[in-house]
Amino acid sequence: MTDTTSNKMWGGRFAAGPDAIMEAINASISFDQRMAAQDIAGSRAHAAMLATQNIITDSDADAIGKGLLTVLSEIQSGTFQFSAALEDIHMNVEARLKEVIGEPAGRLHTGRSRNDQVATDFKLWVRDQFDAAESGLLALIQALLGQAEAGAAWVMPGFTHLQTAQPVTWGHHMMAYVEMFGRDLSRMRDARARMNECPLGAAALAGTSFPIDRDMTAHALGFDRPSANSLDAVSDRDFALDFLGSASICAMHLSRFAEELVIWSSAQFRFVTLSDRFSTGSSIMPQKKNPDAAELIRAKIGRIMGANVALMMVMKGLPLAYSKDMQEDKEQVFDAADNLMLALAAMEGMVKDMSANRESLAAAAGSGFSTATDLADWLVRVLGLPFRDAHHITGSLVALAEKNGCDLPDLTLEQMKTAHDGITNDVFDVLGVENSVNSRMSYGGTAPEQVRAQVTRWKGIVG
Repeated sequence: MTDTTSNKMWGGRFAAGPDAIMEAINASISFDQRMAAQDIAGSRAHAAMLATQNIITDSDADAIGKGLLTVLSEIQSGTFQFSAALEDIHMNVEARLKEVIGEPAGRLHTGRSRNDQVATDFKLWVRDQFDAAESGLLALIQALLGQAEAGAAWVMPGFTHLQTAQPVTWGHHMMAYVEMFGRDLSRMRDARARMNECPLGAAALAGTSFPIDRDMTAHALGFDRPSANSLDAVSDRDFALDFLGSASICAMHLSRFAEELVIWSSAQFRFVTLSDRFSTGSSIMPQKKNPDAAELIRAKIGRIMGANVALMMVMKGLPLAYSKDMQEDKEQVFDAADNLMLALAAMEGMVKDMSANRESLAAAAGSGFSTATDLADWLVRVLGLPFRDAHHITGSLVALAEKNGCDLPDLTLEQMKTAHDGITNDVFDVLGVENSVNSRMSYGGTAPEQVRAQVTRWKGIVG
């Protein structure tokens, strides 16, 4: 492939080529070559449409289509020589196409501009990332469902402020993340549906005078419809921002879960044992098993959210339609997509491989006066006390148990009666953690029966 500054696709407007600094700042081929497959798919659809509309001949369209496949094969095999002098993936492909098929290559760009071309390529690439994120989320949700089903009745402490609050079940905790990642899945699907309009045919900004068929190219590329305004079509990057916004929320959820796995796998908690495949050792401390995969997932939110902010700043002051600033739209999205897919795959692997330590979970569930709320509820339900009075009585019994160095179920009935004479021996039926979780039968509650119902519901959703 010829690498020369004289072969400029923008024609003869400029007498001299850019110097090295201008070439360096202007060229995007170092990163936008990732869109080669999308660029060639868009060009093939465009050429086929031009022939159907009798704008170019069938023979030229056939040569263009076959030549583009040759170029794609060279790129995929690693033999294609990319040139910074040709700026971007579009010019690199077209220049090589000319070398492969000759004069017909010059007809490919009829009725389009690099503005609508790059918008189309980028949309196709981002759409693929939405699909990849959906697949990653579905796999993670299914791994969580497996954990939830296995541990639907395993008791563990539920926390607020990272302090023991009430007993819950392992399955219920896993299902909380199913709900969170389920919302991420919904956001990805919603954004994908919204962005599925084709910019191709908007040309530079005003459309074209050639009798093109935009519906044909839109449907050939899997879009629902062509975009309805040519100015908006070439200047819109909302689809990339939608992806980054959805990715940022998803990464935040992954980070929250990763933080819990870091805490739970510590020697102080021992709630979970992480697989050796997702842990590392220490170079100096032989006893260490570090949850490095979880820690790295926890850090990914910085890169992904940073990409979201960076692109927002690029777009915030741009007038319609296209400005060269928009060349800075891709690297952030590429990096964010790479890191999101990696984080999703790593989290799925950790969830599938990790083991919940049931005995440690149960021991922790019964500590920290976790059934205090159950005692207060019993006082309301059985003795008919106002909840605020029941709350005060329960607090005094917690203080008594704390003074005696025991938990609520360890108090005697006589000690209980010092707080309220109406308390009977039946109160001990609600103070066990198993009884506590089994009683939480409200919809969405932690009772094993409710957890299993939610597992069944989600299996129907994700298949």
